[in-house]
Amino acid sequence: MANTPQFMIPRGLTPQAMRTQPPSTQPPTPRRPEHGGIAVFSGGTAANFLVDVFDQIITRRKCPLRYIIPISDNGGSSSELIRVFGGPSVGDVRSRLVRLIPNHNGDEERTAIKALFEYRLSTDPMIARAEWLDIVEARHVLWAFISSQKRELIRSVFNTLNLEIVKRNRPTSVFNFAEASVGNLFLTGARLFSGSFESAIYLLSLICAIPESTTVLPAINSNFTHHISAGLTDGSVLAGQVAISHPSGPTAVPDDTFHPTGNKHLDLDRVEDANLPGSLPVLRGHHAFSKDEEEDLPCRIDRVWYINPYGHEIWPVANHKVLSALEESDTVVYSVGSLYTSIIPSVIVRGVGAAIAGGRVRNKVLILNSKTDRETGPAAGPMAAADFVRAIAKAAKESQTDFGAVGEGEVARYVTHLVYLDGAERGAPGMPRVDVDELGGLGIRCVRVKGRMEGEGKRRIVRYEETGLVEALEGIIG
Repeated sequence: MANTPQFMIPRGLTPQAMRTQPPSTQPPTPRRPEHGGIAVFSGGTAANFLVDVFDQIITRRKCPLRYIIPISDNGGSSSELIRVFGGPSVGDVRSRLVRLIPNHNGDEERTAIKALFEYRLSTDPMIARAEWLDIVEARHVLWAFISSQKRELIRSVFNTLNLEIVKRNRPTSVFNFAEASVGNLFLTGARLFSGSFESAIYLLSLICAIPESTTVLPAINSNFTHHISAGLTDGSVLAGQVAISHPSGPTAVPDDTFHPTGNKHLDLDRVEDANLPGSLPVLRGHHAFSKDEEEDLPCRIDRVWYINPYGHEIWPVANHKVLSALEESDTVVYSVGSLYTSIIPSVIVRGVGAAIAGGRVRNKVLILNSKTDRETGPAAGPMAAADFVRAIAKAAKESQTDFGAVGEGEVARYVTHLVYLDGAERGAPGMPRVDVDELGGLGIRCVRVKGRMEGEGKRRIVRYEETGLVEALEGIIG
């Protein structure tokens, strides 16, 4: 007879107790990454050029990467979605998610998915509407290389959104499809379907096959619209991101049966859309603008804050996942992009400043823009690098309801390193000037990187050399 295996029962644990003992309710302890993570504050388009840089760094370090993106843009394609459906601005989030699609060379489906979510409809509203219906009905050439299971999943979201568009059509308000971003339409449809912005982001991340090590986090996780306002040093106030960065007029396309009265406020309140009656006119409507045309502000921006639809200051709380990401990161990067509309809107939300100053964050790196713009002008007196870091420190303090002046010794709590382009020390035309001695006095270490010229005409710009920037950041991070 074969020996029966014997099992040792721990003392005090009878077979009866083993049968009745409840399962453990404690979740398994997640394995910590080899290194602390990297959190990147950025907007949409500008920082997309640095995605490969950050990808190289986290691949070598084997650590998580979190992009923290604002939801306050009320211009472009997002403005029409906000006008009709309300909710957060999705444009910058969509831009980063699509940019993060892994290398798609030779992969027809990934290339097609990227093309679909990057696609913009025609500038003509009627042609754009016909294009949209072709996409919804799977007649458009964009579907050519997308597998049936993904096509039908994406189409289910588009159909949900299309139904909502039809339901919301009124004589005073019809959806304007002109130049609509298909990716923005998808994110909005997914949010309406799930009732959750972060679930919409998760779904698009899955479809785009974004690696789990990389996460895109909205600075504020909300189903409501959040606007910003800027106060200038002369005391004047600009309401809405478009007014701050790219001024334009509303271009909503009403139905032919709508007859304006000539009273702007009365006409806007007659429009049946997602805007509350009495909302600031500048925050309503479809705002189209050109990024190539910039008119100087009369003076510098003093501070930026969030407002409700009536223009009153509010204090939104940061997405709790953003705070967790900062607590788990040893490096924070303020990426290139518009200082007051891409970076600071994510820094001024409650909780962020304290998380940056405390916790395990050791390196707080500002990658300086290659040129000044409308927000960091005017041209007669543009901001220098030291002004950039002071603006970030001020925003971080205000997120902690501290509105006092930024002391010289406080700046390094929020910015410890500055990466800048070769030539900025010499005051190259258009570049923010870098005074290494002044920044050193603030406790900030400066690292110079070579650049290269790209683009033509008004879009000609100096960009960081990828290899040099990777080496500079790795030297800082360690």
